[in-house]
Amino acid sequence: MPDLLIELLSEEIPARMQKKAAADLERLVLKGLTEAGLSHGAAEAHATPRRLCLWVADVPAESPAKREERKGPRVDAPEKALEGFLRSTGLERDALEARETPKGAVWFATIESPGRPAGDIMAEVLAAAIRDFPWPKSMRWGAASASDGSLRWVRPLQGMLCILSVGSTAEAVEFEIDGIASGTSTVGHRFMAPGRIDVSDFKEYRASLLNQYVVLSAEERAEKIWADVTAGAAAKGLNAVEDKGLLAEVAGLVEWPVTLIGEIDAEFLDLPAAVLRTSMKEHQKFFSLADRDDRITGFATVANIEAPDGGKTILGGNQKVLSARLADAKFFWENDLRVAEGGLNPWREALKSVTFHRKLGSEADRIARIAALAREIAPKVGADPERAATAAELAKADLASEMVYEFPELQGVMGEFYVGVTEAADIAQVAREHYQPLGPSSDVPSAPLSVAVALADKLDTLTGFWAIDERPTGSKDPFALRRAALGVIRLILENELSLPLLPVFETANRIAARDQGADPGALLAFLHDRLKVHFRDRGIRHDVIDASLGVTGSDDLDLLQKRAVSLDTMLQTDDGVNLVQGFRRANNILTQAEENDGVEYSYGAEAKLAEGPEEKQLFSAIDGARQEIDKALTGEDFPAAMAAMARLRAPIDAFFETVQVNADSPIIRRNRLNLLSDIVRTCRGVADLTRLEG
Repeated sequence: MPDLLIELLSEEIPARMQKKAAADLERLVLKGLTEAGLSHGAAEAHATPRRLCLWVADVPAESPAKREERKGPRVDAPEKALEGFLRSTGLERDALEARETPKGAVWFATIESPGRPAGDIMAEVLAAAIRDFPWPKSMRWGAASASDGSLRWVRPLQGMLCILSVGSTAEAVEFEIDGIASGTSTVGHRFMAPGRIDVSDFKEYRASLLNQYVVLSAEERAEKIWADVTAGAAAKGLNAVEDKGLLAEVAGLVEWPVTLIGEIDAEFLDLPAAVLRTSMKEHQKFFSLADRDDRITGFATVANIEAPDGGKTILGGNQKVLSARLADAKFFWENDLRVAEGGLNPWREALKSVTFHRKLGSEADRIARIAALAREIAPKVGADPERAATAAELAKADLASEMVYEFPELQGVMGEFYVGVTEAADIAQVAREHYQPLGPSSDVPSAPLSVAVALADKLDTLTGFWAIDERPTGSKDPFALRRAALGVIRLILENELSLPLLPVFETANRIAARDQGADPGALLAFLHDRLKVHFRDRGIRHDVIDASLGVTGSDDLDLLQKRAVSLDTMLQTDDGVNLVQGFRRANNILTQAEENDGVEYSYGAEAKLAEGPEEKQLFSAIDGARQEIDKALTGEDFPAAMAAMARLRAPIDAFFETVQVNADSPIIRRNRLNLLSDIVRTCRGVADLTRLEG
């Protein structure tokens, strides 16, 4: 079967868009092929700064013929009904067949559709994909005379390659969009090999591009860049500072990566490493190179061309631009240090005129709330209340500094330097750490002062935006409230903090003194939803979380985690699985009896009314389990509580195998239903097993 090769050549595609664009091209084309009835084999998508490429193996030469049978109106139906049916099928009356059915004679139509050539289908699919391509941002351009309007593409589209190939034989898939016709050729590197390249299959296409100074795979470009950067650094006695995000971005800027190694002027070597790294990364896309003492002394830049002079001119120009950038950074640094040496009050005053949110006041207002909340939280996390408040008051002062104004991503990092000029190291550390964690896998602070302020910061954000009804909707979360919620969750869980959140929400509302504060219940439910996502990533089922939430104390996330993990562990044993089945049977019988009888069976069963060894044994087992469970829950020993509950499995099974709950004697029946109620209440004291699925 033929293989399909597509290339869309354009002006430079922004690096940040390339990976998704390649995936979108694959998704749209494969979806179109499938909907048209064309099967396919493996697929492979690539992106470079100038091209999107898709290869699809084993595409049939044509779509399969279809034969569809459609039922129509009754034979004696009104003429208009028959005419409508004929229009929908495209057939004449004499092509219909009358058949007897239980409802009388009915018209049936048999519609046969012949297969279509894959090339015709592919032309339609690709044209539609190009027209509907979901670029985050795009340009409107194209032939002004186009009947359907100009084309929207990320940058001007220059060429389209589309072929179906079998061995060395290639068939062009012909179509045209806004004056651009598809073909069987492409071009190599813009400067080093701009001539046309004729290709007949994917293997030849990939090899030809490589010969013409284009590395098609982004992963291969990244591997080459990093290998050259590390080797070039080692030759200078330096180590490359790893930055996967920068590596991916640079791989999207070049088709033929050429690494050049440079040195930083000595006058800038005293700048903090974070300033050097950030300035080089953000302004120049340079990799940082460090000496054995971890001082940043060099850089690596990646060009898109093999220059005749070995890159000396390129490197010299880059060094001049870098020196100008670092001169600015040095100026900011020295000015900021002068402010820090005299205390941070000028910056704190400046933040009074910086609006955080029009309904939530200034940055200074927010800092005051965070400091007050940190003072309240501090004793619960092992921190000194007054030092926590001090740390919170200073933690965001660097937002008014010149360096952070120039490089916002350095907020907190510079704060640690500036606060550390006059304050102790643990207070200075809070300026950097209180923003953490920044995501699901980033570092979580463990120092008590940092934990107190980090929690206060995120909880103020959540309660504040909840109070003004600015909540996440669908995929939209402009104020990063989901990230703040995950931050609260990870701070509590990874530091194993016993911190019931409902009282903290109330405290945050009181500190903010709003007319109408955040609804604690709704906010806790939001945190529970984020917690489910967090646990799902750890392999714990959502219904296990629901079962753990079904008991009191669900605002203590650390206890909730311990309960959920223990329940999840129990459910992976035979005793756990069988206990749940026994519980469900007891709960179902009890629920049905209460509905039918109109009473609640929850007044305590009497052991003296038990008949037979299995019933007596169950009474004894429940009494023993209840005592063990109560003791275990008091000590927050959830594995012990789960184990005690799991041991009920055998006596419950034996009871149902030998005892008839709905006995003839009303007294015995009522006592046994009360016994089932004891089973349900005992188990639900550990976890709400009714919420488990399957």
